[in-house]
Amino acid sequence: MQKATSIKKIAFLGDYLPRKCGIATFTADLYAAVATEYVDVQCQVIPVNDRADGYDYPAEVRYEIAEQDLSSYLQAADFLNITNVDVLCVQHEFGIYGGAAGSHVLALLHELNMPIVTTLHTILRNPDASQLRVMHELVFLSTRLVVMSMKGKQFLIDVYGAPAEKIDIIAHGIPDMPFAESALFKQEFGVAGKQVLLTFGLLSPNKGIEYVLQALPDIIKEFPDLVLLL
Repeated sequence: MQKATSIKKIAFLGDYLPRKCGIATFTADLYAAVATEYVDVQCQVIPVNDRADGYDYPAEVRYEIAEQDLSSYLQAADFLNITNVDVLCVQHEFGIYGGAAGSHVLALLHELNMPIVTTLHTILRNPDASQLRVMHELVFLSTRLVVMSMKGKQFLIDVYGAPAEKIDIIAHGIPDMPFAESALFKQEFGVAGKQVLLTFGLLSPNKGIEYVLQALPDIIKEFPDLVLLL
């Protein structure tokens, strides 16, 4: 059954495939889900480029932002306003936008004439001064804030003073995959009979992998057959 909505045009802001980034994959999946569910709504994407030559984007990408160029954010705001976008859906992670703690994105958001729905992928319990300032402005500028856990909601309220009524919890989710016997895959990766410590997603400096590596010697003392797969 087709979904009814008064919204005619939605834009999605964040990294986007084929850029190799977890946020890019999330944005692409979100775009696909909304565009499939609301076939009469025009959905478009505004990606952020971390390199000068950009990426070979699909047709839904309508405007591109140069990550470190503040004027590019302001031009993107003009584009969104002129094309009469009804809602902007922002994927927020400090590292994907230019400026101190990703502050360049605030220049764009300040200029918009439409509601802003911001999905927060990182909510720090102990932010530095720049991160705190950016988050305070994001909370103020956003019409709705989307978090992925109850803990994230509580951090928004306690640390950043976000109104509880402004926050929605939507779990991250994963692709719908059938369950299978893990021993089959352990055999495939050469770790049959081992206890496996597994992380997922793309590796980056902010994932905290170094803490796991530092803890491994003590862990292996208790679990000598443990292996770590990254």
